[in-house]
Amino acid sequence: MIRQLALSTALALILCACSSRQTPAPQGGASPSSAGAPAAGTSGPGGAGTSGASPPTAPGAGASSSAAANSPLALPTSSKWQPGVNYVVVSPAQPTNAPPGKVQVMEMFWLACPHCYALEPHLEAWRKKMPSYVQFVRVPVMWGPVQRAHAQLYYTLEALGRHDLIDKAFQYIHGLEMQTGSESILVGSSKANTLRIQQAFAAKYGVAPSAFADAYNSFDVSTRLQQAEEIGQTYEINSVPTIIIDGRYRTNPAKAGGENQLIQLIDFLAKWDHDHQSAG
Repeated sequence: MIRQLALSTALALILCACSSRQTPAPQGGASPSSAGAPAAGTSGPGGAGTSGASPPTAPGAGASSSAAANSPLALPTSSKWQPGVNYVVVSPAQPTNAPPGKVQVMEMFWLACPHCYALEPHLEAWRKKMPSYVQFVRVPVMWGPVQRAHAQLYYTLEALGRHDLIDKAFQYIHGLEMQTGSESILVGSSKANTLRIQQAFAAKYGVAPSAFADAYNSFDVSTRLQQAEEIGQTYEINSVPTIIIDGRYRTNPAKAGGENQLIQLIDFLAKWDHDHQSAG
């Protein structure tokens, strides 16, 4: 009985992520190529996001460097958290656009990922009490046409200042996804059709279709989409939700042992880097 329970728990943790390999390509699209598995304890690098912070900046694209990319730190280790087990070390560490003295926590996510949706209440509660030295940002994955369409919706709503509608889109997509089994909610058969569908969604909450289209087709949104794609490729993101701490550490709910444990691990890693940067 104990063995069965342990196996069930392990399986649940393994399945607590949406993978690029699990995502079928929409008609006319191609599945994203997945990066090879990193060596134990190491990973590819990464970048920045949004949500109350500066727009995302692709690695090597002029981002102001945090101390993370410039000086080696001892690996965060405790009796509870171990490198290569609970988190992966990003090598080489990457600059972020966090202000001096801040530690960036970046979530890579997808609006149609049920595991991102399950994590969101935990992150929302944490954001209300996160340390003052943490800068939280979000970057959507760009694996294929469906993810790109959802990312463009996300950045369009951000550009319009309608962060409230991001939450509503999250809820709407997952409500219909549960009913229909389709991940392509708010995504049409063409870009023009997708725009019309997303305009209609936003119009229900007072966004003029012309204003939505202007933001949707704006240079700002286009730039953020390009940066999000570069960030995902650089970090070799092939499952979500994935959390990147200070351009140095990559983790997820499965590695941490669950959503609540992930929040504890984020706090541990962010505090470690903040304390060691301050000491340095």
